[in-house]
Amino acid sequence: MAARRKQPVKTVTLKIPADLYHNLGRLIEGTGFRSVTEFAVHVLRDLAAGGKLRHETTGLTPQEVELVRKRLAALGYIDG
Repeated sequence: MAARRKQPVKTVTLKIPADLYHNLGRLIEGTGFRSVTEFAVHVLRDLAAGGKLRHETTGLTPQEVELVRKRLAALGYIDG
């Protein structure tokens, strides 16, 4: 029986302002996130699934979560 190969995950490019990217990079320093992309995918999946951004699952402090929420609202990604 031939082994099935896992299909590669298809990706697209999501453009965000460079200052936001750099701010997120600083925000995730010292967390379990390895990159801004990994963090952004986590946040967007959580929001798309109807969940809420929770510091217990992200490893962020409540203040950091609030900063992310405010920034996402300012960019029009979520209702503020």
